[in-house]
Amino acid sequence: MRQIAPRFLALDVFRGMTVCFMIIVNTPGNYETTLAPLLHANWHGFTPTDLVFPSFLFAVGNAMAFVSPKWEGMPQSAVLTKILKRTAIIFLLGYLMYWFPFVRWDGNQFSAFPFSETRVFGVLQRIALCYGITGLLIYYLKPKATYIIAIILLLLYWFLLVQFGSGTDPYSLEGNAVLRLDKWLIGEKHMYHGDGIAFDPEGLLGTLSAIGNVVFGFWAGDLVRKKGQVWETVAKLLLAAALFLLVSYCWDPFFPINKKLWTSSYVMLTVGIDLALLAVLMYIIEFRKHTGWTSFFTVFGKNPLFIYLLSEVIAILLWFFKTSDGKPYYNHLYDKIFSHMGPYTGSLAFALFIMMVCWLVGWWMDRKKIYVRV
Repeated sequence: MRQIAPRFLALDVFRGMTVCFMIIVNTPGNYETTLAPLLHANWHGFTPTDLVFPSFLFAVGNAMAFVSPKWEGMPQSAVLTKILKRTAIIFLLGYLMYWFPFVRWDGNQFSAFPFSETRVFGVLQRIALCYGITGLLIYYLKPKATYIIAIILLLLYWFLLVQFGSGTDPYSLEGNAVLRLDKWLIGEKHMYHGDGIAFDPEGLLGTLSAIGNVVFGFWAGDLVRKKGQVWETVAKLLLAAALFLLVSYCWDPFFPINKKLWTSSYVMLTVGIDLALLAVLMYIIEFRKHTGWTSFFTVFGKNPLFIYLLSEVIAILLWFFKTSDGKPYYNHLYDKIFSHMGPYTGSLAFALFIMMVCWLVGWWMDRKKIYVRV
């Protein structure tokens, strides 16, 4: 057991850090005074926040590398049921989260939130689709074939955006093929409207490239599982990181790094950074033996899906319920407590407060050995 546990620690910490920062960037006290590194790039470009979601997908791939060997001794029907069931549950949870709390309040009475206006795609939905497709690829194909398919999908996505984009710029907000497909497939009312128009940054077409984050995360996890956390593994992770980053920056002038379009150059960039981060974590935890700080993040890593959902539900309810003067409790809480720290510090403190509430719940669940799996 002593040889197995260290293999998981760096990966658990990586996954936990991802969930932790995902909560922080999603729940600032005041969106207008959020620190710049905690904001997504407006369109082309990259910020530290743009690393969070793809890192979660990368961690999904890591975990699959340790689970997939168990599939070899299971009947095909059992494996397929497991993959498809988990895909469906995660997708449904994401959909229900956007529909929650299923009612509206107009100041006088509640009314049902119409199904016709619910967002179909989103964060958990993309995780579900990427997990399901990657799981099937790994189960039916050899790893090398899976990696080749991931590369083909990155090139195919590039082709599709160029071929089916409209206007003079196929990578623009208004003219990209992701938008065109979603509008045709599900309609504007089922899409995200946070960018001023109906456009979903987790649209269906972008799943093609996002699969790459999971597949390359699987490669990293499989390397750790087979080679162990030794210097050779760290060296290979760093060399791969350098290669991915080089390809990303060479590709960027032709296919711009863009989180909302989830461009292929963005996949290469985020995978490269994740590989380097994983190598650094292995060095700190396994070689330098600095592990005292890791337990904070492993709390998130042991119940990642539940804690992420909890953070979203807390935020949704704080926005839904209002004070007597009609102000959402989200704003009320920030104004009464955190705004006195200053606009930017207070906004960050509010996000850290929500994160710590979720951490305490996760810590209690860990103490009680409660682990939510789907």
